[in-house]
Amino acid sequence: MAVHQNPMWENFLSPMVRFLIDEEKWRRYADSIDWEKQSDRLRQPDVIIPSYYDSQNFHGVEGGYLNPQAAVSYDPITQYVLLPNETVVRQALIDAVKVQPRRILDLGCGTGSTTLMLKQAFPQAEVIGLDLSPYMLVRAEDKARRAGLDIRWRHGNAEKTNFRDGAFDLVTASLLFHEIPSVVCQAILRESFRLLVAGGQILVLDGNQKTLHQLDWLNDIFEEPYIREYAAGNLAANISAVGFAAVQTQDVWWVNQVNSGVKPISSTDVNAQKKVQQYNPISIDSTIDNNDLEDFGSPVFGITA
Repeated sequence: MAVHQNPMWENFLSPMVRFLIDEEKWRRYADSIDWEKQSDRLRQPDVIIPSYYDSQNFHGVEGGYLNPQAAVSYDPITQYVLLPNETVVRQALIDAVKVQPRRILDLGCGTGSTTLMLKQAFPQAEVIGLDLSPYMLVRAEDKARRAGLDIRWRHGNAEKTNFRDGAFDLVTASLLFHEIPSVVCQAILRESFRLLVAGGQILVLDGNQKTLHQLDWLNDIFEEPYIREYAAGNLAANISAVGFAAVQTQDVWWVNQVNSGVKPISSTDVNAQKKVQQYNPISIDSTIDNNDLEDFGSPVFGITA
């Protein structure tokens, strides 16, 4: 597949961003890290990079997220293009959490901006950030270390994470779905449903599909090869289609949206929860080993360690 070229990015947005950011600062940061050595430490050899991911440019970076330049440039660019304010937009996902999460998985975590906020909001929870790019994970790990946050970073594909069924209370994805084909979105939603305990919640923060569809010219500004496909879809309907209930869409400053869904609780699940609550008090260990996450009851029952 040919790499998509975006003259709008080269002629308009890229020069504007270069004017706003301190390029020298970020160049020094890039030079301070041995990207290949650190990415090799995180890279999992069994992770197969899909063709939709390694055959496109993203955000004007040749090779997309499989280029360490993307890991360096993502944060300074995003702070200006995620309107009206990056922290405000990401906080909308945090505010939409309705469960009491003890295990959180952030899919397509990128440089970990939302992942860090999740850990800050739920400090007692085990938080895992998963991404296809080991370079993005190097940047995320460095940010977490500087913030003093204990977060697990995992190289992997959100379509097939290899975690156990029902391993998490909360699964999130921020600014991921507009960067992947719709068929991949659906596969990730199915995987999220499998990963959640009954009563667990999925939260997806991304661009507002109605706005992107109505203002098609916006899709020409950013080098996003799949954004039109995303804009033409209906994420709420897709979430419902894989089995989630109580699906909601919340507009965030007109240009973004947060979608939420809950994995339904069956009568069998309710009875199991009562037994767990009465006879099996749970303690949360501080380590995650070989993806072998312990089983937890549903967070909607408020079971605490």
